[in-house]
Amino acid sequence: MKMCLYNIQRVALIRTLAINPDILLLDEPFSALDQQSRLMISDDVYKIIKKEEKTVLLVTHNIEEATLFSDKVIVLSKRPAIIKNIININLDNNESIYQRRKDKNFNKYFDLIWKDLDNNDRRT
Repeated sequence: MKMCLYNIQRVALIRTLAINPDILLLDEPFSALDQQSRLMISDDVYKIIKKEEKTVLLVTHNIEEATLFSDKVIVLSKRPAIIKNIININLDNNESIYQRRKDKNFNKYFDLIWKDLDNNDRRT
């Protein structure tokens, strides 16, 4: 079953890229997957996006995912949503998400995003 979901997600991305969109919207693309499939598929998706040089708007509640995939993370407040913070992500290695996770600054970015979410109220 894992490989089936893996292949379905991969084929869906390839079909989307075949029409050559300017921007891809990925809305919680890995949320229905188990951890092992999530890691495999997310690394493949990351590599394909980088290779194709696509702009992607990734909507996620997963801080790690946001940090690993992004050049920029926009943290929103609770509803009604306003922009709380924009964090530029600069991880050295762009080969894969596995390599990006090893970057010495990964935890710093993760903590910055968590701090914004932890203080996510309407008073801002």
